Amino acid sequence: MTGAPWWRSGVVYQIYPRSFADAGPGGAGRPGVGTLEGIRRHLDHLVWLGVDALWLSPFYRSPMADFGYDVSDHCDVDPTFGTLADFDRLLADAHDRGLRVLIDWVANHTSDQHPWFVDSRSSPRSPRRSWYLWRDPAPGGGPPNHWRAAFGGGGGDGGGEVPAWTLDPASGQYYLHLFLPEQPDLDWSHRPVVEALHDVLRFWLDRGVDGFRADAIHAIGKDPALADGPDDLAGQPRSSTNDHPSTHEHLRELRTLLDGYPGERVMVGEVYLLDTAKVAPYYGDGDELHLAFNFPPLFTPWDVGAWRSRLAEVERHLHPVGAWPTWVLGNHDNPRPRTRFGSEARARAAAFLLLGLQGTAFLYAGDELGLEDAEVGPEEAVDPGGRDGCRAPIPWDASPGHGWAARPWLPWPPGPDLRNVASQRQDPGSVLHLHRRLLAARRASPALRLGDLEVLDAPEGVLAWSRVHAADRRTVAVNFTGAPRPVPLDGDGWVVEVASDGAGEGRPWSGRLGADQAVVLAPG
Repeated sequence: MTGAPWWRSGVVYQIYPRSFADAGPGGAGRPGVGTLEGIRRHLDHLVWLGVDALWLSPFYRSPMADFGYDVSDHCDVDPTFGTLADFDRLLADAHDRGLRVLIDWVANHTSDQHPWFVDSRSSPRSPRRSWYLWRDPAPGGGPPNHWRAAFGGGGGDGGGEVPAWTLDPASGQYYLHLFLPEQPDLDWSHRPVVEALHDVLRFWLDRGVDGFRADAIHAIGKDPALADGPDDLAGQPRSSTNDHPSTHEHLRELRTLLDGYPGERVMVGEVYLLDTAKVAPYYGDGDELHLAFNFPPLFTPWDVGAWRSRLAEVERHLHPVGAWPTWVLGNHDNPRPRTRFGSEARARAAAFLLLGLQGTAFLYAGDELGLEDAEVGPEEAVDPGGRDGCRAPIPWDASPGHGWAARPWLPWPPGPDLRNVASQRQDPGSVLHLHRRLLAARRASPALRLGDLEVLDAPEGVLAWSRVHAADRRTVAVNFTGAPRPVPLDGDGWVVEVASDGAGEGRPWSGRLGADQAVVLAPG
């Protein structure tokens, strides 16, 4: 496995462009909103931290009903974030620093202001009418089926409450949208749609991007009959249950397209089916997605039994089909680990789960600082899915503006005077330095990057596992309890390589974990 592609051993750093960094005084873009130039000016932070790649959430032209996931032009940069030339400079500078660049690819839907949909909506006889899913009302009137949208209903996540269909009064037909009404679904059974989306990929691959995060990719294939589905799923958003076989042929074509480019291009899929058994087939026989997000950890509590179950699910469903796992504890859609787990000690220990388990790790910008979700009042809330808290801006320093030229679009996360990059860089005991040490340990160890994983016998409340690759070995242990725990290990001579609280690093292992502590142990 020494010749494994970079995306197996790598750590990908997710950037939500609106909230990462602006371009400074007089910079391009909208005041208080992050830009591509702002990201470029902070690439050295990523290099210092030690990640391998960055993934950019959408920066395309968009009316911003869903803050970029409603795309009106797949092949241009929204002026909010800069220009296409800004993207090219960012890509070049990232590559110069040895960083790969992944970008979001929104394939299931477009904005209702995209020229394709404007044309489709203009007339039932439009050549692009069949690019989207238009249907007559149900026989008794109303939407064609009982599918529900993911968002809507007063600014929160109204999934299950709002129909996934919107009536177009001019034609008397409904169009399908698994998300907002402003995000009509494309019809992937129509070949011109497939070719157009393939051309979008080629546009960015030809510019040099290293891969894509494919948004809601499990949703592109749909039941041609658009049947209601089981009654027990009637109240759930269709976007979390859609799982049609036709998707897999599309994925095989996409894999062929990417594999036709040099340089180990990669596609990681957002397959939002919270069942590992259902996600595994999206890897195909090594001919569909390169990677698929493993989302259940985002909802797994701080409980050793729950985490043992997560590891068992991966072992049971992914390993038999040769699928390489992924691990993610935070992203732009879910509360941060520090908020979910309730303490900094637990958030520190959770980093050992993210970076110590077998698989590709995705680190959300700001989690390396131990940030909590911002408190966003109703008067400041802007997101249709209620996700503002985890999208709060990154504080770069302790100044009143925290490194931003204008007041950001969302409130700061708690404690920005201390929880900022500059302050934590100066503190060797900070969460930021812990992540840097963990990433350095992973980079230096073939076992941590690529090794096999075996869960070890451990005392109650402790999860411990070994990682082995050829002659390289590491042991990782996490204490999920608020009390010290003895952790006896076979053999002797283990040394603490990294500890979540920094205690004992570089010294022989004492055989005892502190409360909510985690360690990486190396042979002495």
